[in-house]
Amino acid sequence: MAILLWLLLCGVGLLFSRHTPSYRGLVTGSSEYLVLVVLMFGLVVLLTRKRPVIDLAQRAPESSIARRETLAMWAYAAAVMVAGRLIGQHLFGEGIALHLNGSLVGATRVQSPIEVYTWAAYNGILLALIPYVVFRMRGYSNEQLNLKSANLKSDLLVIVVVLAFSAGMDMMGSNIFQLTRHQQIVGGLMSFWLHLFGTDLPIMIVIYSILMPRYFKLFSPMTAYLLGALSYPTIHIFESGTRYDSIRAAAMSLTFVYLLLIPAGLMKSFLTWRTGNAWVHVWAYHAISPHVTVDTRLIVNDFGIEG
Repeated sequence: MAILLWLLLCGVGLLFSRHTPSYRGLVTGSSEYLVLVVLMFGLVVLLTRKRPVIDLAQRAPESSIARRETLAMWAYAAAVMVAGRLIGQHLFGEGIALHLNGSLVGATRVQSPIEVYTWAAYNGILLALIPYVVFRMRGYSNEQLNLKSANLKSDLLVIVVVLAFSAGMDMMGSNIFQLTRHQQIVGGLMSFWLHLFGTDLPIMIVIYSILMPRYFKLFSPMTAYLLGALSYPTIHIFESGTRYDSIRAAAMSLTFVYLLLIPAGLMKSFLTWRTGNAWVHVWAYHAISPHVTVDTRLIVNDFGIEG
C-alpha cells in the first residue's frame, strides 16, 4: 500500500510537471533520495542487530486514552499551525511554518532577524515546551515519551554513522563549506540553536515523543511506523510557498510537501522505532544534518553575516 501511494504521488507530481518543470526534478530527486534512505535503514539494522526491539505500545496508556490524546494532540497542533499561518502573514507577509523560507530548497525572500527569532520562539514554546510540560504533568515519564535511552552506547553509534552518511550526502550540494570560516562558525552556531527550537524539538515532541507510542498502541507496528513517517510531512503542510486558494494550488502544494518530506519522515520514524529514543533522530538526522550543514547558508543570508 505504501509503495502504491508513493507511485501515485509521483504520478501526480509528473502530471504537474507538464506545466511546472521543477516538479519533474522533485519526483526524480525524492525517489533517488528514498533509495539512499533505504540504504541507511540497512546500516541501522546492522548496527542494532543485537538489540531487542522495544515495544513502544507499552509506553502508551490504554487504547481509549491513547485515542483521545492522539486526537487532542493533532487538534492542538493544527490550531497552532493555522494560527501561525495567520499571525505570520499579518506580521511579516508570510506564515510561520515548521521550516524557514528557503530551508533545503532555496529562499524566495530574505527574512528579518526578528522574523526568524519569532519563528523559533513560536514553534519552540507552542509545539515543544507546552506539549512536553502538559504530558509530564499528566504523569508520563521521559521513558514513556521516548526521551530516555535504553542503550546509550548503541544509540551513540547509530547517531555517528547515520550523521556521517547524511552529512556526506549534504556535501554533494550547496553546503556550509562554501562559506567563509567566520560565517561557518557564527552562522553555524546560530543555525543550530534557531533550528533546534524552531523545528527540531517541536517535531521530536509532537510526533516522535507523544504520537508515536500512541500510534503503536492503536495500530499494528507497520501501520504505526508509516503513520509516524506520514505525520512528518503532514505537520508541514503550511510550509513557505504553499497555497490553498484554489484546488489546483492546494494539490500542487500538498504534492510538493509530501514528495519532499516523506523520505525524511520514514527515516525519523524508523530511527525512533528501532532505538525507542526520539533524541537519536534529532542528532543523527535533523539538528546538524541538514540544518547546520545546509541551512547555515540561509541564516547567514537572513542575518547578513559577513565573511
